[in-house]
Amino acid sequence: MRAAELKELLQFRRPQLRRTERVLANCVTVDDLHRAAMRYWPRGVRGYVDGGADGEVSLTRNRAAFQDFDLVPTVLRDVTTVDTSTTLLGRTSPMPFALGPTGYTRMMHPDGEWAVAKAALATGIPYTLSTMGTVSLEDVATVGGDLWFQLYIWRDRDLMRELISRAASAGYRCLMVTVDTVVSGLRVRDHHNGFTLPPRLSPAAVADMALHPAWWAGLLAGPGITFANVERSAGAAGETVMAFAARQFDPSVTWDDIAEVRTRWPGPLLLKGAFSPADVRRARECGVDAVALSNHGGRQLDQAWTPIRALPEIRGAIGADFPLFVDSGIRRGTDIAIALALGATGCLIGRPYLYGLGAAVHPRDAIARRDNGFRAAAARCGTRPQIFWSDAVRNLTGSAAPPRCAYRSYPSGASRLDHGRRIGSAAALQPFCRGHGDRADREAGANYVISGA
Repeated sequence: MRAAELKELLQFRRPQLRRTERVLANCVTVDDLHRAAMRYWPRGVRGYVDGGADGEVSLTRNRAAFQDFDLVPTVLRDVTTVDTSTTLLGRTSPMPFALGPTGYTRMMHPDGEWAVAKAALATGIPYTLSTMGTVSLEDVATVGGDLWFQLYIWRDRDLMRELISRAASAGYRCLMVTVDTVVSGLRVRDHHNGFTLPPRLSPAAVADMALHPAWWAGLLAGPGITFANVERSAGAAGETVMAFAARQFDPSVTWDDIAEVRTRWPGPLLLKGAFSPADVRRARECGVDAVALSNHGGRQLDQAWTPIRALPEIRGAIGADFPLFVDSGIRRGTDIAIALALGATGCLIGRPYLYGLGAAVHPRDAIARRDNGFRAAAARCGTRPQIFWSDAVRNLTGSAAPPRCAYRSYPSGASRLDHGRRIGSAAALQPFCRGHGDRADREAGANYVISGA
């Protein structure tokens, strides 16, 4: 080998001295960010972010459900230009997903909600601030962008009304009401880990500092972690913020409360946590503008229906025009493509951007990995992303338009040759949706193959 050829081979990367650049250089996927975050966070934070309720069956199924779908590419089509933009509740978004609400975000990294809001602003996608945020809704509003606010209907209805008014005054465009937390899920990992907010300096925590010094240094150097949106109310009640918030979850919430919220909120209203066809229809009748099919990331009712499996039946029942979002288990761009092909208007992303924070990189890097993955999936399927959704909806709602997205279903583990079958109408879909309605069939699983245009 000549010297010039050897020189081409012996090219070394310059070492990165700053941790952020060093981590980013080694992170290609959200899974990479996840592994980096797990190294940064202490055990209690790891358990809080990654844990689910009870036996974590829903948590596991959420992710596994996406792996039961296949994408069938259509080749030799010009995909030089791939447009991933769409309309989410009346405003154009460059990507078909929004950042969903997550509580305690400054526990993942000192920059917390500020960093997430800035990442959403930089990429042009919506960001949903949680009621349980660790930065106040007014402070986050100073960042700007397409801001949504997530609301719990609490026992203190006056506090709920105050939060609605504050969000409207601060310029939040959409209100997302979460309805699946009237009774808290049993977070087994949190109990085993002795998780508290803020973290307590117990003997175990002091020992943990030696293993995760960067996280503890950031926590101790910053302002105290609290539920910033309810801090004043808790102080007036003479309680700690944690005790006050725990007391506010109300099992008596009904559709009458949703009707009241509708009268008080002037903008788009999204209901998160309903995913039976009857509840989605009831939400529309109450004036709700969209529903997010969600089992709270597997953190509330264990063994709940997996949202991505519920989506085809609900889309078929509600029709093509009502916006449906889906969350729980979305990690890759191909997951977003599958959701759109099954009839979703868009997706909500939660844990992936927390991994970006925990990796001490930036939530924007997690967003970029979802965008790049979805864009690549669309191109490889030979389709514009909009076709995923529009043609799937035509199939599910029984339109006479010629189908471009084809579905095949076959029992888990069975051969495609023996059980493969194309469908193009709601009537033909019914035998395969039956598994979504019947528990025994749902346990057996129903797989779909999704084709591009």
